[in-house]
Amino acid sequence: MRRRPSSPALPAARRWPAARTRGTVLVVALLIMAVIALGITSYLNLSLGSARLAKRGFSQTAAFNLAETGAEEAVWSFNRANAGAGDAWSGWATSGGVAKRAFTGFDLGGNTAGSVKVYVDNFAPAGNVRPTVVALSTVQAPGDPPVTKMIEVSLRRRSHFTAGLMAKDRVTFSGTRTSVDSWNSDPDNNPATEPVEYNEETRNDRGSVASVSVANTAMLVNQADIWGYVSTGGAAPQVGTQGSITGRSTPDGVQIDAARVATDFTATFPNVAAPEDGTLITKFEETLGTEHKATKWRSPSLSLNGKKTLTILGDVTLVITAGPGTHAIDVTGQASIIIAKDSSLTLYAEGDVLIAGNGLANDNLRPATFQLYGTNTHESGQSIHIAGNGKLSAVAYAPNADIQINGNGDVMGSVIGRSITLTGNAAFHYDESLVNLDTGMPYGISSWRELTGSGDRSAYADRFRGW
Repeated sequence: MRRRPSSPALPAARRWPAARTRGTVLVVALLIMAVIALGITSYLNLSLGSARLAKRGFSQTAAFNLAETGAEEAVWSFNRANAGAGDAWSGWATSGGVAKRAFTGFDLGGNTAGSVKVYVDNFAPAGNVRPTVVALSTVQAPGDPPVTKMIEVSLRRRSHFTAGLMAKDRVTFSGTRTSVDSWNSDPDNNPATEPVEYNEETRNDRGSVASVSVANTAMLVNQADIWGYVSTGGAAPQVGTQGSITGRSTPDGVQIDAARVATDFTATFPNVAAPEDGTLITKFEETLGTEHKATKWRSPSLSLNGKKTLTILGDVTLVITAGPGTHAIDVTGQASIIIAKDSSLTLYAEGDVLIAGNGLANDNLRPATFQLYGTNTHESGQSIHIAGNGKLSAVAYAPNADIQINGNGDVMGSVIGRSITLTGNAAFHYDESLVNLDTGMPYGISSWRELTGSGDRSAYADRFRGW
C-alpha cells in the first residue's frame, strides 16, 4: 500500500490568522466605542448646557414679565384713585407720600417661584406732578442663583391736547400762507408764574398736526408751512408746491422731511360730559363772573349781536344746554366775548357754535384761559366756527364736531375735532404746555427703562431693603 505524502508545514506568519483578526477588530471596536462615547458625552453636555440656558432664559423672561406686572398694578391703583375709588391703595404700605407693596407666591412651574416688589415715590401727586414707579422682580429656580429684573416707569396724566391740530377724519389748510409751529407758555409747569409769550426766540418746531384717518384726504397740507410733525393713520400728507414739512434739523432745500412724517398714527377721542351743576341764567348782562373767583353757570343758549360784548371776570364755567342741531352759541355782527386779564372761560356746548363778528378777544397769553368743549355724541355731529380779531388764543376739544377756524392773524393753542379746516392765512402756534392741562385725566406711561447697571440700581437699593 502506498503512503500519501504529508503536507508541507505552513509559514509561521500564517499559522494563527483568526487570533490576529480578532485582535484588530477589537481595537477598532474599542476606538469606535470611544468616539461614540465622546460624541454622546459632548451631546449630553450640549443638551445640558442648552437646558440650562433655556431654563435661565425662562427665568429672565418670567422676571421681566413680573416686573412689568408690578408696575401695571401701581398704574392701576393710580387710575382707580383718580376715578375716586377709596380703596385704590388698599394693601399697599403708605407713608409720607411713598407707597410700597410686595406681590409673592407666583408659581412658575418646576419648583420655580417668583415675586415682585413695587415702590412708588408719590402715590398722591398734586396737579401735573409726574410720579415714578420702580419694580424689582425675583425668580428663584432650584439649584440656580436668583434672577432679578428692575424697571423704572415715569407716569404722566394723559391729555386731550397732545397735538396742535388733531382730527378723526381730516385736517385741511385752505390758506395760501398758513403756518404751524409751537412754543411753551408754561415751561416750568407752574401756573402761578408769568406765562411765556410766543416770539421768534421761544418759537419751536413741535407744531404737530395729526389725523387717524387712512384716507388720501386725511391731511391736506396744501400750501401751509408745517414746522413740526405731520401724522396720519395710513396715507401720505398732500403737500402743495409751496407747502413744507420741516424742522430745526431739516437740511436746507428739503421740502418734506421724511423723519417728520408718520403714517401709523393712532389715537382715541373720548367723549366729554358737561358738568350737571351751575346757577341758571337766562339773560346775559355785560359781564359774567366775579374777579378772582370761580363761578359756574348754566343757560339754554348764548346769543350776542350788534355791538354787544360779554366780558368774563374770574374763573367762569358756562354750560349751554341747547341740544344737538340747535344754535347753542351765536356771536355775530360786531359782538364779542372778551376774557379779561387773569380771567378764564370754560364753555360746554352740545349744539352748534358760531363765534364770528369780532369773535373772541382773550387778553391772556395762555390759550388754556379759553376752553371750548363740544359734548355732542350724536351721528349728526356738531358745527363749530371760531373767528379771532387779530389774535385768537383758545383750546377746543370737540371729537364729534366739524371745526372751522378763520383768521389772518395768530391762532394760539390746540384744536381737536372730527374735522378741522383753517381758512385765511393764520399762523397757528401750538402751546406745548397744554399736554399738562387735563388734571383729571388718567395716568399713562411717559417713559420706561430697564435698570441694568449697578449705578442705576444702587440709586434704589435702600428703598427695597427690609420688606
